[in-house]
Amino acid sequence: MSKADPISLSFHDSCLRMSDILSFYYEYLSHVKYKNNKDLYFIAPEVTQCMKYMDDSELEMVFEDHDAANKQFIFFALNDNGNTEAGGTHWSLMVLSRPEKTFFHFDSYGNNNTGPSMELMAKVKDLLGVRQAKFRPMRCLQQANGYDCGIHVICMTDHIADYVNRYEVIEGLPTLHIDTVKAKRAELLKLIISLGGKD
Repeated sequence: MSKADPISLSFHDSCLRMSDILSFYYEYLSHVKYKNNKDLYFIAPEVTQCMKYMDDSELEMVFEDHDAANKQFIFFALNDNGNTEAGGTHWSLMVLSRPEKTFFHFDSYGNNNTGPSMELMAKVKDLLGVRQAKFRPMRCLQQANGYDCGIHVICMTDHIADYVNRYEVIEGLPTLHIDTVKAKRAELLKLIISLGGKD
């Protein structure tokens, strides 16, 4: 079993993994919380994983379908999995800020995912029309264990989306507080229930 994709919720014969929760949360941000903000594009983690193996024409279609060329901030939930099978050991967050011509990378476990994030940036930047964009690893709150990377990505995504929604840049982003991370699992459960899930 993958440390990055642990079972986060078991209910009878059904299991939700962290990748499912990340995917659900990115859908929620896209279709509920920020549905009226056309500047933000949250790419589902399974799509980000597939992007590593797509050719340029496939990538172009994905970006055209979501009007990515006109999105100011694009969020990539990134796993270090190096093949097409399920797995991987770590999640991190990369965000393209078009106004700052920079791919910002937030990794809650040192610089563990720097290689995969730089590879993805190299693959997508021409197609996104940001050939000159820089890569910038960011200091961020570090996880205290070997399995909270997914929750950190969810919290960082929230934190950054809220910040860019107000200031239209990532520069100056304050550090995420540990209490936000600690409270997130309970918040996610409440959110799932509020959207019609069963407790």
